[in-house]
Amino acid sequence: MSLKILLQTFRPSFLILSFACVFLGFSTTVSTQTPINITAVLLILVGALSAHISVNTLNEYADYKSGLDFLTKKTAFSGGSGALVQQPKMATAVLVSGLVALTLTIIIGLFFIREYGAQILPIGIAGVLLIISYTPWLNRSPFLCLIAPGLGFGVLMVVGTHVLLAGSHSALPWLVSTIPFCLNNNLLLLNQYPDIDADKHIGRRTFPIAYGTHTSNWLYAGFMLLACVFMTLLIIAGQLPTLSTIALAPLPLSAYALLGAWKHDADIGQHPKYLAANVATAVLTPLLLGISIMWA
Repeated sequence: MSLKILLQTFRPSFLILSFACVFLGFSTTVSTQTPINITAVLLILVGALSAHISVNTLNEYADYKSGLDFLTKKTAFSGGSGALVQQPKMATAVLVSGLVALTLTIIIGLFFIREYGAQILPIGIAGVLLIISYTPWLNRSPFLCLIAPGLGFGVLMVVGTHVLLAGSHSALPWLVSTIPFCLNNNLLLLNQYPDIDADKHIGRRTFPIAYGTHTSNWLYAGFMLLACVFMTLLIIAGQLPTLSTIALAPLPLSAYALLGAWKHDADIGQHPKYLAANVATAVLTPLLLGISIMWA
């Protein structure tokens, strides 16, 4: 039972997002015809997953300690896992798990710095700062909270993977990272709607709290259109292969999620099909984009 509770706080169903973003960075490296070190790929994936687990568990612990866990209405996509409400005695174990996962991420990063040099250091520092500051500080700044998931999953994971595997920076990973940047910002933005009242109660100031769901819906639409337009422009400019048009296929799911947001506002958590469509877009788009780049 204790292990099950601990695993719940990892939010395992969301960890595929890290795989998708690492895969996109891997695909841009393959496109350069750089020889791939499989051990490095596995270490990068472990580091990305441990970073993701660290964010999830530290957030779960903080939400339990602040009392937020007792205020949120749990859905499959928002409100946390609720595991610590069921088993409060596991709180310390969850905190330790988060710190261990963060330590593992740092150790892997230090290994890469020793082996390949300090060019990954700025990305690594930015990633660690995002992890440790997200719950206590970033959630109190509407704009920083808004772009934190896009920076972490979209930019740092994609670009960081490419730099570690290719040994140098190039334009392509930075360009394609803007797409998961937009979609991951939207992923968390919509998932914050059901928690508006509870988050406000403990002093959080997310974008929907600060500016309302109406403005947030327009922002969601802007990120969605930016991802679509930018990907299309990259294809037209020859930066991405024509086959990359397959990565546009999941974007109607994002439009469907937006329809649900317009229709239900903060009550969207009672209609999880819209939140599921939002998650599917954020995961499937970088996966299909990565496949198209590798195939071409």
